[in-house]
Amino acid sequence: MNRTQITLAGGVALALVSGAGIAQAQGQTHAAPAKEKCYGVALAGKNDCAAGPGTTCAGTSVRDYQGNAWKLVAAGTCTSIRTPRGNGSLSPIQR
Repeated sequence: MNRTQITLAGGVALALVSGAGIAQAQGQTHAAPAKEKCYGVALAGKNDCAAGPGTTCAGTSVRDYQGNAWKLVAAGTCTSIRTPRGNGSLSPIQR
């Protein structure tokens, strides 16, 4: 091998190692915080979904703390959320 070939081979090796590191870094994603559906905590028109018959989905609840409308909240916090009508629930509630 002459000097030019050695330099070229070294450059190729460096590019391959650098490319592998970039590919690995791009493959790593930051996980979003865990969320859960919490029923009975959304204000009227501020629900994320599931607002019962006659509604289409997000933003369609008709009253505050509607028991069949949910809002996404941090996992593990739903049942500790207090409203004037009671705590949040992990499943639809009668209100």
